[in-house]
Amino acid sequence: MKSVGLLGAAILLLPTVAGAQQAAQISEATETCLGCHELLHPGIVAGWRGSRHAQYTPVEGRAREPLTRRVSSDTIPEAWTGVVVGCAECHTLRADRHADSFDHNGAAVHLVVSPADCATCHATEARQFTGNLMAHAHSNLVDNALYQDLAQQLVGPPVWKDGELTFSPPTDAAQAQACLYCHGTRLSVTGVEQRETDLGEMRFPVIDGWPNQGTGRVNLDGSLGCCSACHTRHGFAIEVARQPYTCKQCHVGPDVPVFKVYSASKHGNIFSSQKHAWDFTAVPWAVGEDFEAPTCAACHVSLLVDPGGAVVSERTHQMNDRLAKRIFGLIYSHAHPQRPETHRIRNRDGLSLPAALDGTPAAEFLITEQEQRERRARMQRICLTCHDAGWVDGHFARYEAAHEETNAATRTCTQILQGIWSDGYATGPGAGGSPFDEAVEQIWMDVWLFHANSIRFAAAMAGGGDYAVFANGVYELAASAKELRDWYALRRRLGAVLPRE
Repeated sequence: MKSVGLLGAAILLLPTVAGAQQAAQISEATETCLGCHELLHPGIVAGWRGSRHAQYTPVEGRAREPLTRRVSSDTIPEAWTGVVVGCAECHTLRADRHADSFDHNGAAVHLVVSPADCATCHATEARQFTGNLMAHAHSNLVDNALYQDLAQQLVGPPVWKDGELTFSPPTDAAQAQACLYCHGTRLSVTGVEQRETDLGEMRFPVIDGWPNQGTGRVNLDGSLGCCSACHTRHGFAIEVARQPYTCKQCHVGPDVPVFKVYSASKHGNIFSSQKHAWDFTAVPWAVGEDFEAPTCAACHVSLLVDPGGAVVSERTHQMNDRLAKRIFGLIYSHAHPQRPETHRIRNRDGLSLPAALDGTPAAEFLITEQEQRERRARMQRICLTCHDAGWVDGHFARYEAAHEETNAATRTCTQILQGIWSDGYATGPGAGGSPFDEAVEQIWMDVWLFHANSIRFAAAMAGGGDYAVFANGVYELAASAKELRDWYALRRRLGAVLPRE
């Protein structure tokens, strides 16, 4: 099959693979792509030039020893057996399944490569990712009415009319720049447009929601997720995915202050000081040889071995596979959900929350105590490669205590707000109102959305200094609790119930 890729990235002459007798071969279809795109998109070509896709055929990857293997599919398309993965191999694959496929110089090309395409070679990783909360991040946001209410009160444009402040629903552009930047947009083809290019007039599909690299992106073949959120295109380098900076794209806070806490922790200190000497490309990744302190990937994703080659932790693309507790969410920390579609969770009050407002978990939707123990043990095996059992036990005891204490503090602040709602000083969900649309409610939101999360993340990563104390930690949590108390006390002293329609 001869085809051409619109956004493909390759080179005309490939570098010789170390140890190989001759250069890897590219397909005739990809060579056709390169005739134009090498000149039009040199940055993409440069990224692809250094990639493993450009240097090894999938069959060569499949033939490697199990622990060093990166191709997990049992079978490879026959047409790919002697060629590397180039433009055409990705951008013309499964063309009939992609709504954005269009005729481009006689080939059916699609712009958006999806996890279902990547599954051709990486079936295990694609399957694991579908069980990941990240893969469902779009629907877990837009299909949860409570989250949508929160998004409207924060992202929607404020409107002052007739003496009332309201927040209109956020525009698609605002959503794409805000929450859906990380959660992922829903892509759809809205038409076709004619463009004048360096090579003459051409027709291209118009895609609503594009560009986007959110982890829960809904793709044009119906698949969920975006591999390039971590394995940035077109290099798809494992050394990029293993660096904390990649996770920083979304996990930077203050609601999810992972990168800030990690950077301030001892682990982050060692990474910053010694990363130049580490091997971020090795598969498997040997603790103590390839790296000396954990990164995000080491704890949550990577295949780890000890210096003797014994497996410490299997590779997984289900990011909660080693996590017992879900640190952040609405409104309390809790055991991880059994299923990744968290918008289906209902607490005892019928809200899409993993816990009731008093902290009682929606246990039927969450993993069991036994599963929590198993996941905790998987994480502890990683910790034990550097720390003794006493250190690990002490760390996890403090971590569990942080959950209990922050949940208790959140419960106290929620009780104050419930009193405010009950006395009519604000309108809560029990009276048909939003729990997020009044200033006093935003004080309460700060408690669990920012401060409690910061404390828990600092505990999770064995440090983080002021992120547990004065930098959005206990100091700010205490200040918010006092502000709620004083706000309530003042209203009661004045005896003034705010007017309501």
